[in-house]
Amino acid sequence: MSGNAPRPNATGPSVDILPPTLIALMKGVVERDAAPDIWQNLLQCTPAVRDHVSTIGLDLMLDEIEGYAYLRQKPEIAGGITLPRLVPRRPLSFPVSLALALLRRKLAETDATSGDTRLVLTRTEIHDLVRHFLKDGSNEARKEDRLDQTMKRIIDLGFLKPVKSGSGDAYEVRRILAAFVNAQWLSDFDARLAAYAAHATDDRGGEPS
Repeated sequence: MSGNAPRPNATGPSVDILPPTLIALMKGVVERDAAPDIWQNLLQCTPAVRDHVSTIGLDLMLDEIEGYAYLRQKPEIAGGITLPRLVPRRPLSFPVSLALALLRRKLAETDATSGDTRLVLTRTEIHDLVRHFLKDGSNEARKEDRLDQTMKRIIDLGFLKPVKSGSGDAYEVRRILAAFVNAQWLSDFDARLAAYAAHATDDRGGEPS
């Protein structure tokens, strides 16, 4: 037997797959399509991962159907020990929050009306989703730049992925967005849009309520 062969684990999977799986999760979201080897390792050692991250105040969020996993801070329990936050909160500007909500609704609409599991939108389509919620003004170039900055932030967050397309700039809406903007949130979306529209009079941006 080779010295590099995996060491058996009495509880199931090889112990050799646990460290790289944990490291990948600590770095961010693990996606089935983007990292198939890590994904398979994760499925093999899911109980061990859950046990390990639980000791440092984290929960493993795993969606096998959609094909993604990530770590989330455990909710605080009254009277319990308060641990330092390992997963940082990411404050979002008003345009980014709005764009994420609109993209999530578009994803839900596509799921309901199409058999395609991927939602790919062009830069123009994404701009058009958000444009009329932004403050009106004569400086169209400034508005376009603001929309591009919003898209860049969403790409950095991992919710949009640039893809090759014959029609020019195109972006896939990543399905993990559904984990961050859930169905309950969408059920109140029309009311939230009214609040967004009112908020859009402030060109400086900010957080929606």
